[in-house]
Formats: sequence, C-alpha cells, structure tokens
Amino acid sequence: QVQLVESGGGLVQAGGSLRLSCAASGRTFNMYAMGWFRQAPGKEREFVAGIGWWSGSTTYYPDSVKGRFTISRDNAKNMVYLQMNSLKPEDTAVYYCAAAQTVAPVTNLRRADFGSWGQGTQVTVSS
Repeated sequence: QVQLVESGGGLVQAGGSLRLSCAASGRTFNMYAMGWFRQAPGKEREFVAGIGWWSGSTTYYPDSVKGRFTISRDNAKNMVYLQMNSLKPEDTAVYYCAAAQTVAPVTNLRRADFGSWGQGTQVTVSS
C-alpha cells in the first residue's frame, strides 16, 4: 500500500488551468499504476487520467478530458501530476489520486483495480 496526498486544487475561471499534485509515500511507488478520478455531487466517480508504472508508460484519458488534461509522474520524487487546461464548469469536482499495484495496461484498469486513494482536492471552475 502507498499513502497518497493531493494538492493544487482551487477556484479557477472557465478557460483557465490548474495543476494537481499527488505525493506518494512508500518505497515501491514505481510498482504502481497511477490514476486521477473525480466525483461531482450526485455523480459517479469518474476515471479521468491514468498512467502506467513508469513515466513513459501508456496513458489513458476519457473523451471528456482528452486533449485538455495531461497526467505525468516522477518516480524519483514519488509524485504524480495532473495538468488541466481549458477548464470548463463541468470539470468542477473533488479530484482523487489513486494507485493500482498492477502491470496491466492502464487502459484496461477500472476503479476497482485501484486499492489506495488520497483524501481528494476540490476543483471549482466558475463560468
């Protein structure tokens, strides 16, 4: 298990950008695929970005964020990032960092595959 702590959320106007960070503890961070999820009030938790165990791994984005969000990781620093550009009001949600101890391609992963979660950080996009 790894422990995860997100930061970088906040209030931004539509069209703006935010960068979320996720700090992971544990010596086996580079054995985990990492993901970002979000959950808006009254909605299911949505998988918005994923990356395999190394920085050059395959990434995953749903159509709702493709071309606007970019996930990256720095295994030397035990960090994962989510760069969010061209933000829209519908991006408003609590964003969670998550870890999955697997070598499966990140495109095959689902929410149930992620066993470690952060506490979440609020992102609010005003129109």
